Amino acid sequence: MTLEIGTILPTSTPDPARPILGDVRASARFAEQVGLDSVWSTDHLVASAPILDSTVVLATAAAVTDRVRIGYSVMLLALRPAAWAAKQIATLQYVSGDRLILGVGTGNPAHGDVGWRAAGAPFAERGRRTDEALRVLPDLVAGRPTTLPDGTAVTLAPGASMPPVLVAGGGAAARRRAAAYAEGWVTIGLEPDQVRASKAELASLAEGYGRRPPTVTIVAPQLATDPGYAADQLAAYADAGVERVILAPSGAEWRADYEFAAKIKEQLKTQLTR
Repeated sequence: MTLEIGTILPTSTPDPARPILGDVRASARFAEQVGLDSVWSTDHLVASAPILDSTVVLATAAAVTDRVRIGYSVMLLALRPAAWAAKQIATLQYVSGDRLILGVGTGNPAHGDVGWRAAGAPFAERGRRTDEALRVLPDLVAGRPTTLPDGTAVTLAPGASMPPVLVAGGGAAARRRAAAYAEGWVTIGLEPDQVRASKAELASLAEGYGRRPPTVTIVAPQLATDPGYAADQLAAYADAGVERVILAPSGAEWRADYEFAAKIKEQLKTQLTR
């Protein structure tokens, strides 16, 4: 068994009183230096707290690292025209050397709809628009001739390899979307027993689409403050079939959070190879 450990870059926070806006270059380099597997950026136009643009953040992270994967956690596809999103994704794949992971979501209603109105995107139709974008995205990113939902024929160049897609969300629609379009499913803080039940449902849904069961990524699991106990908790996630966990910085001192994540990773590696 293996378990990848990633961390969210200091680009925002759900708490508007405590925005976490740090040095993206330094944090990405440090995450790679201490041996973490991936770095991630949140995405929104207007959120409940200050937030940086996710594509610029990931391009910056890619430019100062060589090994670590970079990921959207998660891109709100429905905020953008599908072709424009595909151009951003393909370009990130190119400049990063194929290190991109494309997390996709429909947006947390807690942020409200002002960002959607500002972008001219209908908040109520974000689910349908996300499905439409996921259907055409592989061809758009690859540079193949594509017909968009409105009938427009377009070919983007240069093409790139399509990154793995992870669909986020705790609801039935998100699990269906993951089974239909994605390599993985992302959810926040489920316990290992809940993961097992969700994996069974995802496998059944994927079978109906003739696809392989999505992998599972857990964001911000509740972990003990002792690295040894936290490693035990993550071992339980690995045993439940989780592929990856993404840890969030707890405050402005992101360096300490990344060091803690690295300690857990080292102890977990010892446990899983016994």
